[in-house]
Amino acid sequence: MQSSSNTMSSWILGISMILAPVIFGTSTFFWNNGEYGIIGGTILVLSMMFWIPAFIGLFDFLKDKMPTYSSIGFLIATYGCISGVNFGMVGVFSEAFQIPHDVYLGEAARHPLAFNLLLFWSGPLFPLSLLVLGVNLLRKKVVPSWTSILICVGAVAFPLSRIPRIEILAHIADILLAIPLFYIGIQYILKTQIPRSVE
Repeated sequence: MQSSSNTMSSWILGISMILAPVIFGTSTFFWNNGEYGIIGGTILVLSMMFWIPAFIGLFDFLKDKMPTYSSIGFLIATYGCISGVNFGMVGVFSEAFQIPHDVYLGEAARHPLAFNLLLFWSGPLFPLSLLVLGVNLLRKKVVPSWTSILICVGAVAFPLSRIPRIEILAHIADILLAIPLFYIGIQYILKTQIPRSVE
């Protein structure tokens, strides 16, 4: 029988898997000329609060079969989430203080190390973490194959939509991530055995 603390932990991880991509996807609806702005940036930051425990739950599936990857992978994914927070704050501050995009890029060029560590180098770690995680979930067959595949496709679609700021592709990428995480999150909450893929 599970302790109440373990039950609560599973519930938090499960609900985070559901809320993270939903809140994250909501931020896309508030893009303004490809920028997050105050509302979109705020929603993006809040989504990252749930993405971190969502990653805990996802990497938990691999902790027995791939313990080293599970630990290091989670650390890298967390760094990607922190970058997501930073991008959200850029959107908030840029709109609040009326900072033009070219001015923002100009200042980034003046301080390349800081901006690369906080944004441009660390930003790709978020979708890359999802892609590698999806591949390993598929290889180890710890969740249904279709969920792993959708996570991988969503991870690939993520930069293809965010870099050129194509809104319709961004919505598609968000949906591709939301569907599998919703399913896995529900199973996590219910504490039922997730059906494995067929060998």
